[in-house]
Amino acid sequence: MKPRVSLQDSTLRNGNFSLRIDPVRSEDVGLYEAQVKHKTEVHSCHVELGVITVNLSPPNPVIENELLLMSCNSSHRASLVETCWFHLGPTSRTFCSLSGTVSILYPAMSDAGSWRCQLRYSDKEIISATFNLQILGFDGPTNPVVYAAAGSAAD
Repeated sequence: MKPRVSLQDSTLRNGNFSLRIDPVRSEDVGLYEAQVKHKTEVHSCHVELGVITVNLSPPNPVIENELLLMSCNSSHRASLVETCWFHLGPTSRTFCSLSGTVSILYPAMSDAGSWRCQLRYSDKEIISATFNLQILGFDGPTNPVVYAAAGSAAD
């Protein structure tokens, strides 16, 4: 997993033996064990890593007004009951579906920004992930005529 894995050496003396994985990949799913040996004592802990995958079709960045499909799934083993998408912006919107896929027919610049995918499972587990949606398009004035003084700059 090198070079994506690191230990925070500066915190080892304080008893923090955290493992950092950046970026996390789907194949990193599984059970991890940490063992600390101090003199004659051995301490261990187990942590299970689950992964949520967000897929965009077409991939990020999305072109304004082109069909966008967003799907979300995780490594959780229970049956998926519902997937909800939350747009966390000035035009907050929520989309829920059983399939886990949401389609936006004509994505606009206002759809750009932070989105959260929330997965609800039959065992009452709720898992979520946040990602940043980028949209390429025109975010200019509603009136296409711009006036500028001679000798100045115009954007």
